[in-house]
Amino acid sequence: MAHNRVLLIIMAVCTAFMAVADNSLAPEPCYPIPTPQQVAWQQLETYAFIHFGLNTFNDMEWGYGDTPAATFNPTRLDCEQWVQTLVKAGMKGVILTCKHHDGFCLWPSRYTDYSVANSPYKGDVVRELSDACKKYGIKFGVYLSPWDRHQASYGTPEYVTYYYNQLEELMTQYGDVFEVWFDGANGGDGWYGGASEKREIDRSTYYNYPKAWGIVNRLQPGAVIFSDGGPGCRWVGNEKGYANPTNWSFLRMKEVYPGYPAYEELQSGHADGDGWCASECDTSIRPGWFYHEKEDTMVKTVDQLVDLYYRSVGHNGTLLLNFPVNREGLIHPVDSATAVHWHERINRELGSNLLQKAKFTATDTRNKRFAPSSMGDGDWNTYWASKDGVTAADIEIKTKKEVTLNRIMLQEYIPLGQRVEEFVIEYKTCCGKWVPVIVDEETTTIGYKRIVRFAPKTAKEWRVRIIRSRACPCINNIEGYYSE
Repeated sequence: MAHNRVLLIIMAVCTAFMAVADNSLAPEPCYPIPTPQQVAWQQLETYAFIHFGLNTFNDMEWGYGDTPAATFNPTRLDCEQWVQTLVKAGMKGVILTCKHHDGFCLWPSRYTDYSVANSPYKGDVVRELSDACKKYGIKFGVYLSPWDRHQASYGTPEYVTYYYNQLEELMTQYGDVFEVWFDGANGGDGWYGGASEKREIDRSTYYNYPKAWGIVNRLQPGAVIFSDGGPGCRWVGNEKGYANPTNWSFLRMKEVYPGYPAYEELQSGHADGDGWCASECDTSIRPGWFYHEKEDTMVKTVDQLVDLYYRSVGHNGTLLLNFPVNREGLIHPVDSATAVHWHERINRELGSNLLQKAKFTATDTRNKRFAPSSMGDGDWNTYWASKDGVTAADIEIKTKKEVTLNRIMLQEYIPLGQRVEEFVIEYKTCCGKWVPVIVDEETTTIGYKRIVRFAPKTAKEWRVRIIRSRACPCINNIEGYYSE
C-alpha cells in the first residue's frame, strides 16, 4: 500500500509539471480580472443617461428640494419615444435619474410624499421607462442620488435607512437592472454649496456604501455598480466624455471612494490597481444635464460625438451619453436627429473591416489553437496568445493587395486580464521600411478596445508590435478601416 501511495504521488507531481510546462493550455489569468457581469457591461459600449425631474420645469441643474411636487407637469410624456430614439442611436441601455439631489422621486415611493404621486402627472415614470426598455430590447438602469436636499432627516442615521428603503424599492419593483449609479455629490462639500443650510457629512462612512452595494448585489446580482471607485465600474474623472489614451481597467480599490479628491487619476486608472474597475465616460449631449430651452442651439455636433466615441469606447471605456428630456416629456428633435446621425456615422466609419481576409502571423505563438489565424473575424471567443514568459511579440498582417487604412482597432481578451503596457502599429513602405502609423499619441494600453486613428497609409504589410506586457499577451481581435 505504501508503494502504491508513493507511485500515485510521483504520478501526480509529473502530471502537474506537464500541465505547467504544456503551453498548449490556455494562459493563466493575469489578475485582476473582470467578472462576467463586467465583461458583458463593457460590451454594451454606448448607453444613455436621462436627466428629468423638477429641475426640468424650474430651469435649474441642482434644485434645493423646496419646489412643490405639483410643479412636475409634463404634457406629452412618452418613454417609448425616448427608447425608440435611443435604439436608433445605437444605445444598448438607459439609466434614469429616479431621484436627483432635490429629493423628488419619479416613482410613487412609499417613503415620501415628494414624488410623482403628488404631481398633476400621477404616473410612474420609472415603470413606464422600464416597460419601454423591455418592449424595445434595451437594458434599464437607475440613478438614486445619495444626497437629498428635501429630506429633513438628511445627515442623520434615519436618512440612511430612508435611502436604503428607496434603493430596495427600485431594485425589486422594476425588473432587471443592468447598472446602479451612485453619485458622489453631497451637502458637506463647499463646492456643492447653494442650499439654505449645509449639513456636514463624511460620505465615505455616512452612507455605508458597502451595505448599499450589498442590497444591490442581493436583489440585482447582474447589475454593475457605478461610483468613483466602483466596485463595478468607475467614473472617468471628468464630465466631458473621454478617457486618456493610457487607460487601465484597474483601481487601488481600498483607496478610491465616492467623492475621491484625486479624481483626475481616474482618467487613466491605476496601473498597480488590485481590482478590476473599468471607466465609464459620462457627458451630456448639451452643456447642461437637465433641459434648458436656451441650449436648443448648443447641442453637440455629430463630429464632436464621433470624436468622443473614439476617445471613450476607443480608449477602453464605455460612453454614457445624457439626453435632457424637455418639459413636454420628450427628447428634443435636435438631440434625437444628432444622435441618430452620429450612430450612422460610426457605422460607416467602422462598417467595413479591410483586414478581414488578411493573413496574420506572429513571431511567437502558444500553439495552433492560440495562433492569430482568426484575427479580424470579430469572434469574442478566440484569441492569440504567446508562450508563457514571452511578453513581447509581433503580429504581422499581409493583404493580397494594397489597402489604405486610417483606423486600426485592437482588442485584448479581457476575461484573462488586461496585459499590454506598450505597443506600436507600423506599416511597410514601398522601400521595405517599417514606419509607425502614428507618433503623437500614446500607444500603451489596449484593454477591451483601443481604436487608433491616424492619417491615411497605404500598404500590403502591417505590423502590431507588443513592446511590453504584464504577462503573455492575449489579443482577441485586430481590424482595420478607412474613413474619408
